[in-house]
Amino acid sequence: SPSARPSPSALAALSATGAAELGEILLEVCSSPAWAAAVAASRPWRDREELLTANAKAMAELSADDLRDAMAGHARIGTPKPGDAVSEREQAGVRGVDPSVLDELRTANAAYEAKFGHVFLICATGRTADGMLAALRERYPNDAATEAETVRGELRRINEIRINQLLDVPQ
Repeated sequence: SPSARPSPSALAALSATGAAELGEILLEVCSSPAWAAAVAASRPWRDREELLTANAKAMAELSADDLRDAMAGHARIGTPKPGDAVSEREQAGVRGVDPSVLDELRTANAAYEAKFGHVFLICATGRTADGMLAALRERYPNDAATEAETVRGELRRINEIRINQLLDVPQ
């Protein structure tokens, strides 16, 4: 399928980017320096799959502190960062939503953050506010270890979407 193959120039350009610039690009994908370093160290990437595999491997190896670094780059669900196009695009499902749903999201977010000590993290792309609220409520009873692994999976999916967008930008 055409979506499986990035423009060779996009992948080649990314793979050939200097270390400092590549680090900045990868930190835009995921704010964990450990993740960015691991993905950068996996160069060169022959194809999209190799880069996505590097993402998954790096994400699987993040420590609890590294996961916190990765989560720090994400806006609270229901409140995209103003002026942040990525945050606003990923949370498009909260635009124009009934204010009572946003109030429920804020309340549920606060309870979640009090319990787990970090923002509720979910791959929001394509999800409605109601769907995110349902997921938040479903995950709230998790213990910390279960939730950390769930967050790790959500971060991996977010990174995949962001990497694919990076590769699909015409050069």
